[in-house]
Amino acid sequence: QVQPVESGGGLVQAGGSLRLSCAVSERTFSNYNMGWFRQAPGKEREFVAVISFTGRTTNYADSVKGRFTISKDNTKNTVFLQMNSLKPEDTAVYYCAPGTMISTRPRDYFNWGQGTQVTVSS
Repeated sequence: QVQPVESGGGLVQAGGSLRLSCAVSERTFSNYNMGWFRQAPGKEREFVAVISFTGRTTNYADSVKGRFTISKDNTKNTVFLQMNSLKPEDTAVYYCAPGTMISTRPRDYFNWGQGTQVTVSS
C-alpha cells in the first residue's frame, strides 16, 4: 500500500496556527478511518484525532479538544488537521495513518507516513 504523505508542519509561535495535510490513495481515503498521532522526543506516540471514512464521526484527545479540528476533502483524498492556539507542548512529529476502527491506540493503525515536524516556540 502507498504510504500517506504528511505536510504542513513548521515553526510557529505559541498561540499561532498550522494546518497539516495527509494525502492518501483514493482506496484508503474511501475505505478507512484516518487518525492523526504525534510523537515528541523521548515519548511514546500518542493519539491526537481520528475521523471516520464517512467523515461523520470524529474523536479528539482531551489535550487538543477545542483547539484542533480534523476534516477531510473528498475531492483531494486528503485529511486535514487544523491546529489553533498552539502550545509549546504540542511540539512533536505528527503522523497520519489509516485504521479499521475509531481508536486511540497506535496499534490499531497501519501504513504510517514519514511524519511532519511541528515546533511551537514559547
